[in-house]
Amino acid sequence: MAPPQGQMRPGRQLAVLGAIFVVLYLLAFFSGGASGGWKDRLEPRLGLDLVGGTRLTLEATNTLDGRAPTADNLERARQIIESRVNAYGVAEAEVVTEGDRNIVISLPGENRDLSEVGSAAELRFRKVLKIADGSGSVPSPAPTESPEPEASPTGTPSPTGTASPTPDAEATASPSPGGQGGGAPTPTPSESPSATPSPAATEDVPQSIEEQRQAVEQKVGAEAWAAASGLQAPADLSADPSLAETLKPFAELSGREVAVLPAQMQFNVPTIGCLQLDDRPPASISDPEQQAVACEGGYAKNLLDVAKVLGTDVSGATAVRDQTMQWVVSLNFTSAGQDKWTALTREAFNNDAQACDASALGDEGKCRVAVVLDNQIISSPQIQGVLTGNSQITGNFTNAEASELAGYLSYGALPVTFEAQEQQNVTATLGASHLRAGLLAAGIGMLLVIIYSFFYYRLLGSVIFLSLVLSGLLLFGALVVLGRQIGFTLTLAGIAGIIVSLGVAADSFVIYFERLKDEIRDGRSPRSAVPRAWIRARRTIISANAITILSALVLYIVSVGTVKGFAFALGLATVLDLLVVFLFRHPVMTMFARTRAFLSPRVSGLGRVLPARSEQPSPRNQRVKEA
Repeated sequence: MAPPQGQMRPGRQLAVLGAIFVVLYLLAFFSGGASGGWKDRLEPRLGLDLVGGTRLTLEATNTLDGRAPTADNLERARQIIESRVNAYGVAEAEVVTEGDRNIVISLPGENRDLSEVGSAAELRFRKVLKIADGSGSVPSPAPTESPEPEASPTGTPSPTGTASPTPDAEATASPSPGGQGGGAPTPTPSESPSATPSPAATEDVPQSIEEQRQAVEQKVGAEAWAAASGLQAPADLSADPSLAETLKPFAELSGREVAVLPAQMQFNVPTIGCLQLDDRPPASISDPEQQAVACEGGYAKNLLDVAKVLGTDVSGATAVRDQTMQWVVSLNFTSAGQDKWTALTREAFNNDAQACDASALGDEGKCRVAVVLDNQIISSPQIQGVLTGNSQITGNFTNAEASELAGYLSYGALPVTFEAQEQQNVTATLGASHLRAGLLAAGIGMLLVIIYSFFYYRLLGSVIFLSLVLSGLLLFGALVVLGRQIGFTLTLAGIAGIIVSLGVAADSFVIYFERLKDEIRDGRSPRSAVPRAWIRARRTIISANAITILSALVLYIVSVGTVKGFAFALGLATVLDLLVVFLFRHPVMTMFARTRAFLSPRVSGLGRVLPARSEQPSPRNQRVKEA
């Protein structure tokens, strides 16, 4: 005889649920980023409001030409802001886009001022004048009788390379249709450790540049300041022991303090190294009317001329293949920008007034033009002709490298401005307090649901208890895995979403069990009532949970910040509750319906609705009487 409609084999569903648990927790233990003991492996990623730190939300307004920012603009801005944030030297910093206008920056740990990271970034095209050693080390000199005050700089790097650090990349120039010549990019400076700011760097600095310089002069001492001001070129410290000792205090300056020094002093003082120069505030060399110093590869100081071409002069840049099927970057300028670019390439190609020092020449003896973004040189091609039209930057590019450089150049033409919408600072102590409060609230909510369940449903309360425990374990494992795979961070708002989901789970219990009571009131036995109640309650449960999931999805799409965490946690918990409903709750109810305890009105919790025994006489005792 075929089983009645709704009848099922509970063992299969329970086996599927067990397999899901095994896979989920294997991923939690052994997926990417899992390390340490079992406690470390089973630790979800917590938000700043639970561990402390700083969160800043930036809203993109418009590009410089007044248009709304595109997805490409926003992504390029995110990458640049991320590089700025990484300069703080903070582990696990997170910079993500939300929606089509917002960038959210999260820095765990101590509170920091992030006001500078959202300043508008713009490219500068500057001719490379000189190159010097940027190690900043103070050598142990061997005394000599006649030190040379203007020795040639050492440590000059090869001026060739690609947009990404590749050791074997050789740069050549190739003409582009409509133009002449091209350039070869140099390596993007590799990520180097950030200098630890001195206490003076974190204090309030004077308002004027002159006051800041006076503060630095007082810190290094009058003798060191006078010696540095008198340098006309990088000195050979190994040949002058006394000068090395005199300039030693400059090695102790922070990046913020170095930023207020004149460009010539930054370049000529050998004890000022790339570690300090890379640690300067992002906008410290943004003035196009002033010479600047920027590092290349983390080891070579470049003295750069005034910026004669700006990022706004670029109309576009794309990664394309040339006739030899090599990846190149095609660079286009606006009409006014093309005139500036032509003048700059003419000056660099002809090396007017020999402004380009021998140390700054490329491997083909040509002057180079550095493309500078913030404090970083992202490319420094050597100019191989007077470029009157579209130009190409060539080198041993891969597709990804050419696309990356083209993206930087394109972004320079359309910088995005940002407005700070919200900055949240949470101490570690307050974060721990938030975490305890959130867990306590979740525990109290679950406890109240369980107490009510056992009081009202008796044996059925054990089904509710086990369902909530399994849902909690599934949710915990999912949070651990999602934190590693997609970077999902559990915040206090997310805990609130999980607490709200307890009410959604309780609703599905009530719908199922009350439908079961209705079936028993209609005279059916508990064994036959369970599958029939499931069939009728299933659609209502799915509809109720679908509405909650849809609400969470809409809220996630239209919201920003911590509200997204609430919506994501609510939707995730609801989906997992549905999974438990189908793979555990109904199968267990089917198994319970076959037990003696479930058939007992007092134990099952269905005692008030079980039909009473019939008071009518048995058919055996009935008699037919004469009317």
